[in-house]
Amino acid sequence: MKRMTAIFLTLCLLALGSLAQNSPAAASDSSSKAQADDPAQLRQEIEQLKKAVNALEERLATQEKEAQATKEQAAASEGTVSVKDLDKRVQTTEREQALSRIRFSGDYRFEAHSIWGNVPAHLDGMAMQNLMVKTLFLTTPTAQGGLGMPFSPSMLSMPIGTFVSTLNNAVMNNYGQYQYFTNNLTYNQVNQAAQGFKQMGLFTPFMNYLATAPNVYVPGYTNNADILYTNRLRLNLDSKLSDNISVTARLSMYKVFGDSTGVQVFNGQPNSMNVDGTTAGVPNSDILRVERAYFTWNNIGDSKFYLSIGRRPSTDGPPMNFRQDEPRGGTPSGAIIDYQFDGITFGYHINDNMVWRVCYGLGYSSEFGNGSILQLPQDRLKDTHFLGADLDLWSTDKTLINATFAHAFNVTDGFDGLVVMPFNPLTGDANNSNVVMRYTPSANLGGINLMSLDVTRRQGPMDLYLSGNYSGTQPNGQTTPFGGLMSDPYETPVARTGYMFLVGARYNFGQDNRSKIGFEFNHGTKYWFNFAQAEDDIIAPKTNTRGQVYEAYFTERITQRFIFKADAIKYVYDYSGSGWHLGDPKPLNTVSVLGFPTYKDAFMTTVSLIARF
Repeated sequence: MKRMTAIFLTLCLLALGSLAQNSPAAASDSSSKAQADDPAQLRQEIEQLKKAVNALEERLATQEKEAQATKEQAAASEGTVSVKDLDKRVQTTEREQALSRIRFSGDYRFEAHSIWGNVPAHLDGMAMQNLMVKTLFLTTPTAQGGLGMPFSPSMLSMPIGTFVSTLNNAVMNNYGQYQYFTNNLTYNQVNQAAQGFKQMGLFTPFMNYLATAPNVYVPGYTNNADILYTNRLRLNLDSKLSDNISVTARLSMYKVFGDSTGVQVFNGQPNSMNVDGTTAGVPNSDILRVERAYFTWNNIGDSKFYLSIGRRPSTDGPPMNFRQDEPRGGTPSGAIIDYQFDGITFGYHINDNMVWRVCYGLGYSSEFGNGSILQLPQDRLKDTHFLGADLDLWSTDKTLINATFAHAFNVTDGFDGLVVMPFNPLTGDANNSNVVMRYTPSANLGGINLMSLDVTRRQGPMDLYLSGNYSGTQPNGQTTPFGGLMSDPYETPVARTGYMFLVGARYNFGQDNRSKIGFEFNHGTKYWFNFAQAEDDIIAPKTNTRGQVYEAYFTERITQRFIFKADAIKYVYDYSGSGWHLGDPKPLNTVSVLGFPTYKDAFMTTVSLIARF
């Protein structure tokens, strides 16, 4: 456009010049000479005009190139900005879509505990076991590693102090031989010797004789903790893969202030061993552990069946959730199973109010981590399997009637775990090195049955709940240094049954239910047992108590997600071994033989602050 304008102006100038030359002029004497010079002058002016036009065209071309370059640069800049903006938008969308697929929630809890406990007067079973093994060392033939002194019933008439000194001197003077003897000693050898004493009618008199030895009798004492602080962090992850498939997980960290070892010194309580089922329910360390992780496939083939596989939601089940001011946290009854395990659930939704489930789990896998390749096939243990059913017989917002049945096959004398064992359970010798050891079961003991019926009801401002429970053992005759199913070492196990019931009530204040006060009571019989080692009670799981437990609690929602809790709990034990399927329970109102000390009674107060997010 600019070029056309320049050419137009040039032509106008030429036209004006031509008109000027053809205009009439005044007559003069020199007019003829001027006319003679007009052609040459015009040609000169035309050449000058051409040069001017060419100069203008060159300038115009330069300006056009500069303008085009500027336009291209601006367009390129706009394209770059657009690509960056588009990439940012895509990244934001992808991040939002990824986050929308995973829903995060969780809670942090701080607790302060004060504990006052009383240990009853008892006879130290480990000390008596140690004297028995030293007696075997003294009397076992030299070919079998002993000193070869024949045993005589007359030894039992010897003053007990003299007898103990004889044993200790024999060990001290032959300590290397004693180490060789005990390192090669097996439980079967000790059991055979015990059965030999029984055949001679000397086992009970011999045990009574050893009970009078120095340091065997332990007077009652207290075991208090003025203050004990704990941290717990739980992170929940939920993701819906499709309309009927989802994945759920919970990561947990639970620790005592100042301790992240993850391993306890074994003190006789079932929650003092770090096993697979308790890593998140008992204070452990600052490690974030997988408490739950499973997928759920609902409406399989447009049916009412569903399948779920993984680390099961088997803790915090009803009715144990009420005192935590939480909804139902686990599938099975918390009165008989509060224990993490890996397994499978296959269920059927009968209707909106009824769900039936068949559950399978594996508690001990003998073929992994236990050195099975070092053993002959006939010497290897069998896996411990769990099979059960959990039935929501009626479930609404206000009512839950739930029944749970479980059977444990080939139960072992404990599960794989880490522990510091203060004594060798076979010899009774002290382990002064406090070495962390991997505990591995030594025998399959038989089966265990568990059954529970729970009823919960919201009636006005009151939550009422009741749980009735049964346990039964089916021993196969095996015993270990810790004993057999509900039997002591060197005894023949027999089937035992136990019962436990729990009642509770919680009152909700006001329309918003921010303040709640509750009370619970449970009682367990002599042979009662459950799998509740992961229950959230830092002294010991209250539902496995062979005796009575009283608990009162108060919760206040400072905000909807920030909760204050005060709790007081009283344990009164009637029998030893609560929480254990091993050993014959001993009455605690008399002086009994205890392999490890236990509480006769304990009282704990707890103050908690919970932030849920």
